[in-house]
Amino acid sequence: MKTFIQKLGKSLMGPLSIIVAAGLLLGLASTLLNPNVFGNALANVALVNHFVTLVNALAGGLFGLLPILFCMSVAQGMSKEDKEVATFASIIGFILFHTTIRFLLQLKGITAETVSIDYLVSQGKDILTATQENAAYDTVMGIFTYRMSIFGGIIVGLWSAMIHNRFHTTQLPTAFSFFSGKRFVPIMMVVTIPFLGAVMFLVWPLFNMLINGFGALLAQAGAFGTFIYGFLERLLIPTGLHHILNQLIRFTPIGGSAMINGEQVSGALNIFNTLLMETEPDMDMMRQATRFLTQGTHPFMVFGLPAACFAMYKTALPQNKDKVKGILLAAGLTSFFTGITEPIEFSFFFISPLLWLFHAFMAGMSFLINTLLGVCIGNAGGGLIDLMLFGVLRGTQTKWILNVVIGLIYAAIYFMVFKWAIVKFNIKTPGREDESDEVSYGEEVTELGKAIMEALGGKENIQEIDNCISRLRLVLKDTAVIKENELKKTGSLGIIKINETNLQVVYGAKVEKAASELKRAVRSN
Repeated sequence: MKTFIQKLGKSLMGPLSIIVAAGLLLGLASTLLNPNVFGNALANVALVNHFVTLVNALAGGLFGLLPILFCMSVAQGMSKEDKEVATFASIIGFILFHTTIRFLLQLKGITAETVSIDYLVSQGKDILTATQENAAYDTVMGIFTYRMSIFGGIIVGLWSAMIHNRFHTTQLPTAFSFFSGKRFVPIMMVVTIPFLGAVMFLVWPLFNMLINGFGALLAQAGAFGTFIYGFLERLLIPTGLHHILNQLIRFTPIGGSAMINGEQVSGALNIFNTLLMETEPDMDMMRQATRFLTQGTHPFMVFGLPAACFAMYKTALPQNKDKVKGILLAAGLTSFFTGITEPIEFSFFFISPLLWLFHAFMAGMSFLINTLLGVCIGNAGGGLIDLMLFGVLRGTQTKWILNVVIGLIYAAIYFMVFKWAIVKFNIKTPGREDESDEVSYGEEVTELGKAIMEALGGKENIQEIDNCISRLRLVLKDTAVIKENELKKTGSLGIIKINETNLQVVYGAKVEKAASELKRAVRSN
């Protein structure tokens, strides 16, 4: 189950990079026409208006594809091999899944016309009831179906991966051998997906009620709900479950729902991005969405954790300060600019539960304080880029100045608490290792892939290699034979042993290089 959840969490990250990039473009486009930035100087410039319209159209198209993007990403991430076949089969499954639901809805007399607000009002229902009933349905890729958001994509993606893993090596009798192996997977999807669609047709209304109920509960918790989210999101990082929590908040009704131009939009990030495409967005509605977004992360990502890195440097043993300066500076700058924090967090998570809980508490408080002060900064990155584009450049209405003031206070608190705790409890942060465990931080590994491979127990011990935004995700024959100190020499800042065979190695922004070099080393040996 641990392995399954870890892989699922990583799979859900696939579409996020596309959505974050689209969000950055939307932020730039909205800034160009923001009267608080350029006044009305660009409002009548045809080229600027055409650019903004194009960006809005492209971003809107991407947001509309979110369910199938999650479907493809989950199918690819959860399949064991021949991942392109599973991805191809998932597209077929996604279309047939919703086609099945549309067919069953039609049997009950439910169509796009019979659940339209105008029709329901003409049947004697009030506007509120008609709107609520209409919001339960959606049109996905031209198919009328339940409004399942990304859940429909995740469900079909998981089913596709299961069918693929079970049947992609199946050999049929000689007369039908042409349909064996990889070709058999799409066939099995066509045969089985209607049954899945029929089950979800019956189950989804209840499931949807539970999701909306949980979202309503979180909304009723008010600002305290944001504290719970921020605290859990940081606390869960070592397990990888924070990816699942984030995606549920960003893309499903758990993160809120809003009616924008007569359309229901669900998920904090979806609402924020949709409002960015408005000429005059509803700022109160936007604040409700951004309370779960990057405004809560800036104080500890841009300010707090870099200050913690400085505290680690100041408390390093004198003979090690020059050695750790480079790695701590790189980790601090990565968090400052991009919001990728794991290289810092894994330097203290497992060696100091006290600092781990302190960091999670401060994250929760950051979300809470920003919500109470009415700060309005969105997107899903968390570094300086998001702070500038979605805070500073969008004007004083975002209250970005308060966010920065909170951040400066966080920097002082993080520095003092980390320095005190490291010295008081002799925490073995980078540069404070015992002589027997001392790491050559400055040592340059010329053959990175080979060095990682040997530290992992050699080629024969490595079964699967994958990575997410900051970690190598490995399946080994035996995690007990790895050499952690040798991994540190390759740039690793920590490891997570999921079980006897699953291992994660934290590399931060260098993870793509580490993964490709390791794969190359395994292939060439």
